[in-house]
Amino acid sequence: MSIELIAASAAITLALVFYTLGVFSERRAGSLKLSHVLLFWAGLVCDTTGTTIMTNIAQTSGAAGFGIHAVSGLLAIILMLVHALWATFTYARRNERAERTFHTFSTLVWLLWLIPYIIGMLVGIPMIHLQTVCAVGTSVIVVALFAFLLFRRSGRHSH
Repeated sequence: MSIELIAASAAITLALVFYTLGVFSERRAGSLKLSHVLLFWAGLVCDTTGTTIMTNIAQTSGAAGFGIHAVSGLLAIILMLVHALWATFTYARRNERAERTFHTFSTLVWLLWLIPYIIGMLVGIPMIHLQTVCAVGTSVIVVALFAFLLFRRSGRHSH
């Protein structure tokens, strides 16, 4: 395994850690705090760094095309950027209604971000190494299960 691949994998895994900590600590706290905003930005920086390194590896190796993993990864980064910006503005304004909406959006962005993360893991880990179509289907099913569990649980707590 090359040092570039190790660095990219570590950066993207750090993005998962920062983003997950940010989203779930925000959900648990019930309000948006500066620490959450900083975790969202840290996740975005790590994901962008890892994705950039992975893109360079793919281009160097002569990988052709701009497949579903690349497209979903780019969309995930765009969503993370929108999410981090909205978190920053919501935190600065201290609007309670905006914060309630933000909590749901935050969870949705995290779930959508998981799709390319899981695709990359399923395609890239040699022991698993699923074909792209199978990896996409599997990642969507896994994320749908997470969504069902998260929103089912939050629905029970709201009554």
